[in-house]
Amino acid sequence: MSTKPSIRVIGSLNIDFVTLTPRVPGPGETLSATSMTVHAGGKGANQAVACGKAAFTAPGQQDVSVSMIGAVGKGDPYYESLLRPTLEKSGVSTSHVQEIEGVQTGTATIIVDEGSNGENRILFVPGANHQVTDVGKVVEAATKDGVPDVIVMQGEIPRSTVLGLLETFNSSDHKTAVIFNPAPVFTEGIPLASLKDLAVLVVNETECILVFEAVPELKGTVADLPRPEDITQQHLDVMTAILHERANISIVVVTLGARGVYYSANAGSQRALVPAAKVQKVVDTTGAGDTFVGYLSTALARHMATPTPALDQFDLKAAVNTATQAAAKCVQTSGAMESIPFGYE
Repeated sequence: MSTKPSIRVIGSLNIDFVTLTPRVPGPGETLSATSMTVHAGGKGANQAVACGKAAFTAPGQQDVSVSMIGAVGKGDPYYESLLRPTLEKSGVSTSHVQEIEGVQTGTATIIVDEGSNGENRILFVPGANHQVTDVGKVVEAATKDGVPDVIVMQGEIPRSTVLGLLETFNSSDHKTAVIFNPAPVFTEGIPLASLKDLAVLVVNETECILVFEAVPELKGTVADLPRPEDITQQHLDVMTAILHERANISIVVVTLGARGVYYSANAGSQRALVPAAKVQKVVDTTGAGDTFVGYLSTALARHMATPTPALDQFDLKAAVNTATQAAAKCVQTSGAMESIPFGYE
C-alpha cells in the first residue's frame, strides 16, 4: 500500500477578529460597523487548512497528508474551542503545534470595507508566532515522519527562522519542494542566498515588487519598477526571468486579484497570464491568496509523489487553473478558513 504524499506547513496561527464596515473610519472618527465575528486564522493555518481541504477527493477521503507546525499560547480557550478543531476538521494534523506558557496566541484584527468590494485591512499581533525561533527543532518536527514532499512557508514567523529553513530545505540534501509565500515581505530584506534553488515562489503584485526592493542583489535590476496596479505582463516577464536566472527559482507565480494569475516556470518555458474566474459577487477577499497557495501546494505534493517528480514535469497550468477556481469560490463567502472550499466541491 503506497504512502500518501505529505505536506508540512510551517507558519503562523492566529485568532482573527473580523469587523465588517460600510467604509473605513477616518482619523478620530467613530463609525457604526455592520458586524464583528471571531474566526480561526493566521497565514500558516489558513494555508494548512487550504492544503487539507484541497486534499479531500470526497467526504472523508483525503489523498494527501497535511501537518501544521507552529505555536500558540498555552491554555488559550480560542485555540481549544476554535483554532484546533477547525484545523482538524479540515484534515490537518496539529500534533506539531507547540503550546507556549506566558505568551498569547497571535491575533489579527481585520477590517473588511464593504464599500470597496470587500477589500480588507489587517492589524497583526504576532504573539506566540514570534517564539518559533529554533530552526533545528522545526526541521526535526518537519522531518519526524520522513522528509515531506512539500514544505509551505510564509512571512508571519521570525525572519531568521524562515531564512534558516529556506536555506536548509532548498539544499540538495533534502528531497522536498519548498513553496514560499513571503507575506508579509520582511522589511529587513531577503538575502538572495535564501531564495537560491527555491521550488516555488508565490507572491501577489505588491509582494512581487517588494521582493525586488527587499533582496539587495535584485535592486536596480528592473528599471522603473511599476506601482502594483500598473504591473503588466511585460514587467512580469522581465521580473520572473531575473528570478529564474539570479536565484534559480524553478516556478514563480504572481497573483493579480481580479486580473488573474501569472506564472512562469523553468526559466520561462511555461509562461502565461490566466484570467481570473468570473465571480457574481465578491463578499470578502480574506483567505483568497491562502486558498490559492494551498491548492497549488496540494497539486505539487501529488506530483512529487509520482514516479516522475521533476519540477519541469509538473502540470503548472492545470494546478494554477484549479487554484484560481478555488480562490474564486472562497471570495464569495465571508471569513478565512470557513470560506475555503473542499477539493470535491
